[in-house]
Amino acid sequence: DKDWLDGFKYYLTNEAKTKSDTALSRNTQSSYFNKVRAAINEAHREGIIRDNPLAQVTSIKAKTTKRVYLTLDEVNALAHTECRYPVLKRAFLFSCATGMRWCDIHRLTWSEIETFNNHKRIIFDQVKLSHGDAKSLQYLDLPKFAESLLGPVKAAHERVFKGLKYSSYINVALLRWALAAGISKHVTFHAGRHTFAVIQLSRGIDIYAVSKLLGHSELKTTEIYADIIEQRRMEA
Repeated sequence: DKDWLDGFKYYLTNEAKTKSDTALSRNTQSSYFNKVRAAINEAHREGIIRDNPLAQVTSIKAKTTKRVYLTLDEVNALAHTECRYPVLKRAFLFSCATGMRWCDIHRLTWSEIETFNNHKRIIFDQVKLSHGDAKSLQYLDLPKFAESLLGPVKAAHERVFKGLKYSSYINVALLRWALAAGISKHVTFHAGRHTFAVIQLSRGIDIYAVSKLLGHSELKTTEIYADIIEQRRMEA
């Protein structure tokens, strides 16, 4: 009910601690609250609860963080620079070319890739991180550059980027690879998704189309990238 949600918000913003005994960041607070919100909304849709208490409670808004992205020239530089982990190189460049998240790329199997009229399409369940890890079916036509990163076709059940594993060392490996390519930006894997969005909008692709390609449920999420484009124009 409303009282419980208010109490949960108070706990997240005033009492909850990390493992290192520090307060949760605003974005972490927002993430935890959104998971509960997604569960309550689902229960309301399924008729498990009659009234939705969220109508009386404001969410915890996340802070807008600076989105690191690469230019097309920087992507090309990475493509021509050796990476210690070839599968990581393929996967990151694939994210730059498609906008797919780490979690979706990591679990992508050959059964989700189909061929239509000489081009490949991915049909996959995209994880919605802001909706309690809910999934939505996405259709994504691959550009030729993305196709070139797939590698040899394997059995349907096998993962396309076999051997790709998450660890704390991944971002270190990405940074070293970027530095070797002459890029000093703080590159994380999610920068690939940001890169895709900025490049598509820079090319004049309609924001609604980009929003659909990214699988955003709300246009305002995509508009953040449009703001980046506008800022770049003002600084040019």
